[in-house]
Amino acid sequence: MKKVKCYAPATVANVVCGYDILGFAIENPGDQVIVSFNHTHTTRITKIEGDEGKLPLDVKKNVVGHVVNLFLEKVKSRQGVDIELYKKMPLNSGLGSSAASSVAALVAINELFENPLTKGELLPLAMEGERLASGNAHADNVAPSLLGGLVLIRSYEPLDVIKLPFIKDLFVVSVHPDINVPTGEARKILKQQIPLQKAIEQWGNVAGLVSGFCTGDMDLVGRSMKDVIIEPIRSMLIPFFCEMKEIALENKAIGFGISGSGPSVFALCKNKDQADEISDRLYHLLNRHQIKSESQVTKMNNKGALII
Repeated sequence: MKKVKCYAPATVANVVCGYDILGFAIENPGDQVIVSFNHTHTTRITKIEGDEGKLPLDVKKNVVGHVVNLFLEKVKSRQGVDIELYKKMPLNSGLGSSAASSVAALVAINELFENPLTKGELLPLAMEGERLASGNAHADNVAPSLLGGLVLIRSYEPLDVIKLPFIKDLFVVSVHPDINVPTGEARKILKQQIPLQKAIEQWGNVAGLVSGFCTGDMDLVGRSMKDVIIEPIRSMLIPFFCEMKEIALENKAIGFGISGSGPSVFALCKNKDQADEISDRLYHLLNRHQIKSESQVTKMNNKGALII
């Protein structure tokens, strides 16, 4: 095999109350990466499309080159590799843009080498792509993009990742306002210490959210989609967040929150008609305030990254 193409899906990290420990994949958008052998004994990024010229071709500064080099070190290969990256989602969107690129590159290069590593072995390499992109090797985007579905990171040291059951009939509305909220900056504003009472409330919500997904209890999922630690701070970076949340909940969304570090927001809905209505209303709200936006109505993706 001389060339492999892989698709990795976008993700919704945190799922409101599960900061850095919960995330799920959605069916679209996603990134595509093509890898092929070359004869130079070096890794090269030969093409990037869809980034408006913002991403570097330097393999040490771009997550796809970085994680491919980590893979080559892991399998002890000096084989030269060419990489093509096709961005299908906005940068700094809060939808796991860098994670999808890293995952697609790793799954593609693993396939090109006839799969010497398991997905569990690829995951820490993908997390290093996140470290390069945002300064923190979190897994709540890369794990669901790689594995699909709803994922819980029970522990980072040692790494313990569990794929959870989820409610298959749910629809997801994702809305990306055309504003810039870099992940690294969104992390810097967070408090490093919190009151015990708020921590207890948050733990209860995380437990309730996981329980609701595992048992199919949508009311419990909705009651548990409450964040008393991260959202009150990060929502200040997203114009009209409170108004968007009010619209979503008034139109019977199960829950609403920030996707990852933002600025994208998301709503969980019981059916497509409800999701379409909320998507339209959020678009019109932002449009009235001269804020461009992109929205998707999709379902959760249970497959994760795929060779195409």
